[in-house]
Amino acid sequence: MKHAIIRRAAVLLGFFMPLLALAAEPQPTHEFSLDNGLKVIVREDHRAPVVVSQLWYKVGSSYEQPGSTGLSHALEHMMFKGTAKLGPGEGSRILRELGAEENAFTSDDYTAYYQVLSRDRLEVAFELEADRLASLQLPVDEFVREIEVIKEERRLRTDDRPGSLAYERFKAMAYPASGYHIPTIGWMADLQRMNIDDLRRWYQRWYAPNNATLVVVGDVTRDEVERLAKRHFGPIPAREITPAKRPLELAEPGERRLTLHLKTQLPSLLMGFNVPSLSTVDTPRDVHALRLIAALLDGGYSARLAARLERGAELVSGASAWYNAFNRGDSLFILSATPNVQKKQRSLEQVEAGLWAQLEELKKTPPSASELQRVRAQVIAGLVYERDSITQQATTIGTLETVGLSWRLMDQELADLEAVTPADIQKAARTYFTRSRLAVAHVFPEEAAQ
Repeated sequence: MKHAIIRRAAVLLGFFMPLLALAAEPQPTHEFSLDNGLKVIVREDHRAPVVVSQLWYKVGSSYEQPGSTGLSHALEHMMFKGTAKLGPGEGSRILRELGAEENAFTSDDYTAYYQVLSRDRLEVAFELEADRLASLQLPVDEFVREIEVIKEERRLRTDDRPGSLAYERFKAMAYPASGYHIPTIGWMADLQRMNIDDLRRWYQRWYAPNNATLVVVGDVTRDEVERLAKRHFGPIPAREITPAKRPLELAEPGERRLTLHLKTQLPSLLMGFNVPSLSTVDTPRDVHALRLIAALLDGGYSARLAARLERGAELVSGASAWYNAFNRGDSLFILSATPNVQKKQRSLEQVEAGLWAQLEELKKTPPSASELQRVRAQVIAGLVYERDSITQQATTIGTLETVGLSWRLMDQELADLEAVTPADIQKAARTYFTRSRLAVAHVFPEEAAQ
């Protein structure tokens, strides 16, 4: 047995060291700003003649106020509806004819627009993106049509999907003090009373070069990106932007509970703990410990939730854990599970107790060095392989910069994860997995309410 353990450790070490070697050789990355305040970050990746261009704005649903939710997402839709130079959809048509991929996304903390295209067509992406930053038109007839599309999107993706609806209601409860309780798509009542003037004011307030970051990754150099950025974005004037405060949460809001009866076939459970993110934590190692705890609990077949609660005790038919370390404000550590009602008729109360037992074990006994090393290798492998994509590299850089961190963390996070010890895992579990930080949602099929 001792020799088998040594062999497994050697295999893990042999797998782990090449990944750390990759981390030790970051790709050439350049940062500069234009005179109007636009920050530009260029990361060279010359494996293929392809480039991704992303423009990130520091605005998302956490910037919104009650009664005016969904503005950031609605404006994202309207950014494709015409400028002073181009009619609705013409920019997208030009990119399609060039064989480019384009899209946009909105979250709690940011709104971003991207194009993936041949390196020799990068200037086209810059010209189109700068045009809508400088001269978006926001025609009222396009808004009248598009707001109906957004309402239908909300119905299809949230209202008619029990899992999404449960998570939306859970999140609204789990963030009692910060803007993170606002759904990115907005509440339906706010969509129904939104008007074009609301979006025009939102555009004027937040869409300025000094509130944006341009990220370019691919077969490019700093000099050519700087030349093109100055040509197309440089003439756009800066505007006064009142910085938004970080969405800080109550550290210990007290235990909160929610019971929902939805159109679902099976009951389910959501548990969340109010925790800091990398942007708000005092000790960054706590955040990396929480990241590894999520993988330790839910990192594949050998993870604790699957091995112990699903296959071992047959308590759940599925369970998961996740944590976003890269918020602009505070975050949540979330666990979810579906009870095993096929074989054992397990209840949500039993499932909740089973999840708590796993957390309590982490508080009492730190993981072994070998278990932590296995989990860490798995997390780092995922990060390394994920960054084989130029789009993912750009997205990581854009996320870090837009939430108030630095792109440089991308090149040091593998070492940060490597520094976490079993004692750090235990300390994080004891600090953050408490009843005073807990929010719980029990979700039942509708017929259970009868």
